[in-house]
Amino acid sequence: MTPLNIPLPDRTRLPVFRQILGLLGWLAVTAVAAGLGSAASIQASAFYGQLAQPSWAPPAGWFGPVWSALYLLMAVAAWLVWRAAGWHGARTALTLYLAQLAVNALWSWLFFGWHLGALAFADVLLLLAMVAATLAAFWRVRPLAGALLAPYLLWVGFASALNFAVWQLNPGAL
Repeated sequence: MTPLNIPLPDRTRLPVFRQILGLLGWLAVTAVAAGLGSAASIQASAFYGQLAQPSWAPPAGWFGPVWSALYLLMAVAAWLVWRAAGWHGARTALTLYLAQLAVNALWSWLFFGWHLGALAFADVLLLLAMVAATLAAFWRVRPLAGALLAPYLLWVGFASALNFAVWQLNPGAL
């Protein structure tokens, strides 16, 4: 049932091949967004290493593994929503998901590519709000999908604070 109590087709009975294709599709869409963001981060470790950091900043080597795990959880969450309701049944939730992916990818360009600390901070705050909205929309369709986005929401909240702190500590570089 949707929030409007409209019955949805039972997509969990889709042929296994279609379910696998759907999973691969959501993994691919998410990987493309991750790739677009990482293209701006090619020189990130050198640039980030030169910046003054708050004492609570994690080592630069943590970001790649954390983001890889988060992108995997995000793709699986989107697939679960698609699988439960299809594109038409979860259009709002899946559109939010795609939009937040674009905002996510843009952040790397703003911060690492173009060194625009203020715009990167505005972007990450927008991303935080969009992830919260996506989590809520996913939760309404499939609670597990919403729960899978919780670590992403927490990390983006942490990243928002870190973005602000690094920007404030490095007014000449950002």
